Amino acid sequence: MSDQWFAELYEASYRRIVVATYGLVGDLGEAEELAQEAFAIAYDRRRRVRATDNPEAWLYTVAINLARRRWRRRNTLDRLLRRETPAQPVESPDSWAGEHLELHAAIKKLSYEHRAVVVLHYLADMPVDEVATTLDIPVGTVKSRLARARAALATTLGVHREVENA
Repeated sequence: MSDQWFAELYEASYRRIVVATYGLVGDLGEAEELAQEAFAIAYDRRRRVRATDNPEAWLYTVAINLARRRWRRRNTLDRLLRRETPAQPVESPDSWAGEHLELHAAIKKLSYEHRAVVVLHYLADMPVDEVATTLDIPVGTVKSRLARARAALATTLGVHREVENA
C-alpha cells in the first residue's frame, strides 16, 4: 500500500486534530503531541483506517481517547499525591485575538464531558450524530451536554441574552 494516501490524510487533517485537542487540553504543545500520537497509531493501523468510511473521524476518536486517558491519569496521580493541579498557562496560536482567549478560558472551565462535545461540535465542526459516534454516547446526551455547556459558557462570559439551541 502506498504511503501517499496517508501523507495526504496527514496534510488534510493534522491542523484540525490539533485544534480539537487544544480545545480539550488547553496546551498547544500537548495538543500537538496528542495529534502526533493519534497519527502514529493510525499509521500502524493504516489498512484498517483506510477501510473506514471517515478516516479523519477515526483520528478524532483516537486523539480524544488519548486526551481522556491522560486526563484520568493526571487526576488519579493528583488524588494520590493529594495536591491540586497547578494552573497551566494557556498557549495560543498567534492569530487568535483576545476574545478567542477569553472563550478558550471559559471552555477550559467546563467539565471534560461538556468540553469534549463543545470542541468537537463547534471547533471541529462535527454534526451532533458524528460527535455521538466519536464519543460513543447517545445523540440525546450530546444535545443535553451542548445545551448545558452553552448555558455555562453564557454565564462565564457574561452573556445576558437567552442562549438558543443550535
